[in-house]
Amino acid sequence: MSLFSRGLAAACLAASALILSPLAADPAAAQTKLKWAHVYEPSEPFHTASVWAAGEIAKRTNGRYQIDVYPSSQLGKESDLNQGLTLGTVDMIISGSSFAGKAYPPIGVTYYPYTFRDADHLLAYAKSDVFKDLAKGYEDKTGNHIVAVTYYGVRQATSNKLFKTCAEMKGLKIRVPDAPAYLAMPKACGANITPIAFAEVYLALQNGTVDAQENPLTTIEAKKFFEVQKNIILTGHIVDHLNTVLSPSLWAKLSPEDRKIFTDVAQEAAAKASKEVAAREKELIAVFKEKGLTIVEVDTNDFRDTVMKNIPFESFGYRKADWERIQALKSSM
Repeated sequence: MSLFSRGLAAACLAASALILSPLAADPAAAQTKLKWAHVYEPSEPFHTASVWAAGEIAKRTNGRYQIDVYPSSQLGKESDLNQGLTLGTVDMIISGSSFAGKAYPPIGVTYYPYTFRDADHLLAYAKSDVFKDLAKGYEDKTGNHIVAVTYYGVRQATSNKLFKTCAEMKGLKIRVPDAPAYLAMPKACGANITPIAFAEVYLALQNGTVDAQENPLTTIEAKKFFEVQKNIILTGHIVDHLNTVLSPSLWAKLSPEDRKIFTDVAQEAAAKASKEVAAREKELIAVFKEKGLTIVEVDTNDFRDTVMKNIPFESFGYRKADWERIQALKSSM
């Protein structure tokens, strides 16, 4: 080999070393793939905001994280996803505190009926010390870390059997999520409670397995429950929310800088989704009336008083002191 050829070869090797050395010297620069899962429809703000967040995290970390978002129970029903955080089958989820309450009951107090006055009260809670205390208790118990809270909507009932009072719910076959917190109102009113996986509710309503279900108006629209139910009863029994939760293994391996990025982006996404849900919720009464559904207003004091009389906080592992701290909060707006 000539002197010139040797020099050219050496130069090529040196250039290759310069190109390859950053990855070889810093394994953390390699891309990490993550799974983010939830049970909601691709059209819903919870999914579109999550997809936005996945892309934004990739951008802010210079592509070090690729997050694939799985909607519509693709990776399992909600209880499965919560278990998956510990098992390592998912890295991030969106899920309600009702499911977090299975592992750490006190955090489920927010699902005790009529705890929140409205969306602003809920969002004020998400920024409060009582939320921080409950989230820390949950993390201490499970290792799961909550980074954001999204407004999910006010839960209302749909039913093929019309009812206007709590007493008229007696014997009603109603689907509720498979989490203790959702049982309080139907149980207090004497309904027959049937937990059914979220993805199976439409069929259960259609074939008469249950007579009724309860969800926010935006979910009733997204899941098309209005196609198989005649009446919407405005019980307003829970002002609901979803948490964005990171698995213990993911949170542990994030650097302080990356923890801030994940948290900031998740909270920005939650704010986007919360605004969209609140705006659409205001429009939907008129939309459902146009579709021919009967909208029934009720005396919510009747439902609330019956729950307070018959369902002790302690029966679900909640602490009344936490509930009282939430009641004392002023709305965020």
